[in-house]
Amino acid sequence: MEHVTIDATDRRIIHALQLDGRGSFSRIAAVLGLGERTVARRYQRLRSRLALRVVGISDARHLGHLDWFVRMRATPEVVESVGAALAGRHDTSWIASLAPGTELTCIVQAGLAGTDGPGTVLDQLGRRKDIASLTAQCLLAPVAGVGGWAGRLDALTPEEQTELAPKSAAFNEPDARFAPTPQDRRLLRLLAEDARTSIAALAHLTDTPESTVRRRVGEFIEGGLLLFEVEIDRRLYGRTVEAICWLDVEPAQLAAVGKQLATHGEVAFAATTTGPTNLLAILELTDATALHDYLTNRLSALPGVRHAETALTAHRTKRAGPLLARPRAS
Repeated sequence: MEHVTIDATDRRIIHALQLDGRGSFSRIAAVLGLGERTVARRYQRLRSRLALRVVGISDARHLGHLDWFVRMRATPEVVESVGAALAGRHDTSWIASLAPGTELTCIVQAGLAGTDGPGTVLDQLGRRKDIASLTAQCLLAPVAGVGGWAGRLDALTPEEQTELAPKSAAFNEPDARFAPTPQDRRLLRLLAEDARTSIAALAHLTDTPESTVRRRVGEFIEGGLLLFEVEIDRRLYGRTVEAICWLDVEPAQLAAVGKQLATHGEVAFAATTTGPTNLLAILELTDATALHDYLTNRLSALPGVRHAETALTAHRTKRAGPLLARPRAS
């Protein structure tokens, strides 16, 4: 990524895009009191330099799937090769090696264990002889970070946020599983590459009438199937350290701890999980000293936290969206 910096105006635009990933530049400009050309120019500057991308994420629950947080141990060579292979799959995200390079973590979207057959990524990983250990914790419910993390959602006033945020059922349980057509699947994958792709372009690429594409995208958003994530280099916010934290929390305190984590600017994502630990958090911090302060002051003060394990990420191979050879025009 070419060296870039962001200022207060950029942060306001980024916050607006996190609220409504497909919001028009004219609407964002009107709410923020900026010129439409200013908003478009600043977005294109960051987008063209690979510093920012808005991606569409399909909520696994609506597709009858589950999100699994996978952690494996192997030699550095195997970690590198497996990470590269996983990054090319459409059902993986948030792939990172852990320091010193002998562990790999990622999120895999799959069915319940054994329900998707032997060809699934979890089954394939479990059969590999070169992986020393493998665990898969089901992400039961997100408690922080869905729709953006608090550390970069402080640039707009409450009134601006209310005006920009679209209505959706993103945080509600799905009423029924969504059975996507081949066109729906193609549409969702295109939105995963670039959520701001125009209706005209989506219609052309899926060989579908524009009216149908417009209706389906609206239904995806309103039904909570399609969520938006702004991918942006954390270093632009002064966050040079990323850590993964596995927490063992007393069940009676789990909900309270989750609510507190959602207010912490250091927490990029958190969810309850299955397994020996019941809460997973991804932390973004300015440096190692800030991580120490967070663990010893804020995290230790939460009620019911019995144990915490942390690990620093060494290299992130993939974030929320699929890998691209070059950015798509928006």
